[in-house]
Amino acid sequence: MADRTQRSIIIEAPSQRVMSVIADLESYPEWVSAAKSVEVLDSGADGRVRTARFVLDAGVVKDTYVLSYTWRPDNKAVSWTLVSGDLQKAQDGTYELTDRPDGTTQVTYELTVDLNIPMIGMFKRKAEKVITDTALNELKKRVEG
Repeated sequence: MADRTQRSIIIEAPSQRVMSVIADLESYPEWVSAAKSVEVLDSGADGRVRTARFVLDAGVVKDTYVLSYTWRPDNKAVSWTLVSGDLQKAQDGTYELTDRPDGTTQVTYELTVDLNIPMIGMFKRKAEKVITDTALNELKKRVEG
């Protein structure tokens, strides 16, 4: 399995507001530039998404995939794993939220992606860095905007 990419950002909002944006998967196409559509396939009794299908178009990279979600009970973290994908053979990720004394939230995003096509490790790590940086910056803009 590949090395995990980890990035963090500070968002000027309480963690509950940050998590509510993260949890609203069906709204991702409104603010995640590469997300063309998100369809919730299954939700739990708590209303949280259990599985969702994504259609991604990031220029040269296009994929349709299904993710399975696990939500931490304290509402401070969510993790996911790939169920199926056209281009990806594995994806594991986590958003972890940490409340800061000044009312802001530190968001840490970890991601590992493995593709069905061979890719040199250096390029793969760079792609993961771009994905995580873009995701965090788009999340910050959405929450603070």
